[in-house]
Amino acid sequence: MRKFWPSVGLGALAGALLTAPLLGLMYLADKLLDLPFVPFALFDWIATVTPGPLITFGIDMMIETLLLFNLSVADAAKTSEQVAAVLMVFFIGVAAGAVLFAALRGRAAGGAAFQGGWLGSVFSRPAPGLITAAAVGLPLTIVSLPMGQSTMNPVVTFVVLVILFLVWGLGLGYLRQRLSLASGGSVEGAEDEERSVNVIDRRQFLIRLGATTATITVASAGLGAALGQGERTRIAESVADSMPPDAMPPRRPLPNDGDPVTPAPGTRPEYTPVEDHYQVFLRTEPTFIDISNWVLPIHGWVANPKDLTIDQIRNDYPSRDQYVTLSCISGRIGTTLISTTWWTGAVLQSILADVQPMPQAKYLVIKSGDGFYETVALDLIASDERIMLCYAWDGEPLPFDHGFPLRIWLPDRYGMKQPKWIVDIEVTDEYREGYWVERGWDEVARVKATSVIDTVAVRDVIEANGQRLVPVGGIAFAGARGISGVQVRVDGGPWQDAQLRSPLSETTWVIWRYDWPFAAGDHTFEVRCAEGDGTPQIEEEQGNRPSGATGIHSRKASL
Repeated sequence: MRKFWPSVGLGALAGALLTAPLLGLMYLADKLLDLPFVPFALFDWIATVTPGPLITFGIDMMIETLLLFNLSVADAAKTSEQVAAVLMVFFIGVAAGAVLFAALRGRAAGGAAFQGGWLGSVFSRPAPGLITAAAVGLPLTIVSLPMGQSTMNPVVTFVVLVILFLVWGLGLGYLRQRLSLASGGSVEGAEDEERSVNVIDRRQFLIRLGATTATITVASAGLGAALGQGERTRIAESVADSMPPDAMPPRRPLPNDGDPVTPAPGTRPEYTPVEDHYQVFLRTEPTFIDISNWVLPIHGWVANPKDLTIDQIRNDYPSRDQYVTLSCISGRIGTTLISTTWWTGAVLQSILADVQPMPQAKYLVIKSGDGFYETVALDLIASDERIMLCYAWDGEPLPFDHGFPLRIWLPDRYGMKQPKWIVDIEVTDEYREGYWVERGWDEVARVKATSVIDTVAVRDVIEANGQRLVPVGGIAFAGARGISGVQVRVDGGPWQDAQLRSPLSETTWVIWRYDWPFAAGDHTFEVRCAEGDGTPQIEEEQGNRPSGATGIHSRKASL
């Protein structure tokens, strides 16, 4: 009989058919047993060991791809990372299948391998599958142990993950044998011997295998997703329960209610709902901190070191409320990585006065539960009483995916300087570069003035003084320095002053509006702003690295 040896392409297909259910089962194990999800753990590990320029290049490419497809970076960035993590492990499995089939090409599977049915075929010649499982599974398992957020015993975690990879590897070995016979191929010691059993056509076998693996993948991933949603609900409830219902007064009406300047239709909400606040964090998933055993150690060059509970931080120190706009240094001109909400926290000056930094102390080194760290100068804290250790947004405990139980706020700085999920504060006499500073980003990260056109409301033309006017609107932001003016121009014409709505505070964006006299045709709108002291926005176009993007935002519209 004609020999048939599975090709490299067939090995890649086998790898795909077995790696997909493996990923589904790993996801289910993550949600059911609290094991680390290997793709996310691997992705996070790579991010920690990759040189800063490469990480930055990867972030830039992801953002550019999202913008190319007109997707919101704020909404899609983290999902894109998670998809990339899953695809990375999926293609590792595909490559492993291709390599295994290529390595065994020209060698027969062994007739004795099938004497005991499929189980006998797996264990009669297990070496190729075991070697593949070890080569792929052991490194991924070892990487996953420290990177995940699992509360499971590490030994149990190791055993379960190894078992999953062993089954996957043995399955690859079995498929190699089974697919060679499915085409009528011969085996060692029985070349040209007629088989006495019915051999399923290879295509039929692959169809059945595909249906089986698809069922396992969809069922395990679906059940994992349902468990994950329940887990998120339980975590959210535990976060809400960490603060007594009457601990925070309800947020008052917005301070600029009644302002005569109304946002142009289509302008982003002036106050960002907490659930819509942009998210940027190191890992593929937000860090969850169990508040029942959390304390904040403040130690180092202090006369009175403290281990503070969240209740002590909330109750024993003066609190401060502040409407805050926070923006990400990764954002391009016209960014969606910017949001405004109401922050509440303990005044950091008061906490430091209690721990009593020694004369030689100059910095705080703040560490986060996700491995992030940043250095803040004591002189900066002493100069601004608004700096807080924030524990509430919008009158509720910080959401777990935004830094619960504690994050710092530094006015006039990008989010890269502001750790969340804070677990440790060391008072030190020496400067240490922060996480992103080590990776080539700006040491100060002071917010650059920016203005954005959110809308050219062509469907909301208004009549005023016999004119048809098109509302144009958006936001302008310059950190804590405020905005004194916004100007708009159309088709390269003269700059025209826009109306400014009163900001929610001196540390939030300003909503602006310009009612443009209607003219049919295709038009290009541009916007620029000036800071509170009249300093003009930088109009020269510059990328976001290393200090934040500058340039003029424009928008085209057809009327």
